[in-house]
Amino acid sequence: MIFAYNPAYVGDTLLIVTDDDKGMIQEVTRKGRVARIQTEDKRTVGWNIFGISQLMALQDIGQVELTKEQMKVLNQVIEEAGFTETLAVKQQASFVVGYVKTCEPHKDSDHLSVTEVEVDHEETLQIVCGAPNIRRGLKVVVAKPGAMMPDGSIIWPGKLRGVESFGMICSARELHLPNASEKRGILELAQGTVVGEPFSVKA
Repeated sequence: MIFAYNPAYVGDTLLIVTDDDKGMIQEVTRKGRVARIQTEDKRTVGWNIFGISQLMALQDIGQVELTKEQMKVLNQVIEEAGFTETLAVKQQASFVVGYVKTCEPHKDSDHLSVTEVEVDHEETLQIVCGAPNIRRGLKVVVAKPGAMMPDGSIIWPGKLRGVESFGMICSARELHLPNASEKRGILELAQGTVVGEPFSVKA
């Protein structure tokens, strides 16, 4: 789930992205300060909460992180507007430390690799990666499905050359880290870095 706030360009509105619209036609239902965005197959893919500064103080611009208390406020506002759906109060980090457990060449590509990356002790993601330095045993930064990259793009599950991929292994440049190398390749973390720990993309 992604929360974005940019009053200079969008107005005093909290934008919430909950799912990939997959290019489908969108339908908007507005009740008071709440607008629900659904696809033509009736999947809810987002919400707009208007006049958000009257409900809570948001310090960041762009993608923002909300507390459990703020999430409860949003669910109360959605309920009071007359919608029966709710937002998940428990939020997982979008960017985490991962461990590359396996790395095999893609059968239909001369530069892609198919990896299994542990992102916590109970979750392993299959991720197709094109970085030349990807290999088994690395500690890396993983953008999990639903993550918003610093450039505003969103990472959704997909397929690369017919192989399913659930997330992205990131380079320092893609994360907009200070002094990021221009050389192609993913960011390699120290081996002592803890798998599953959130990774901050804030400069």
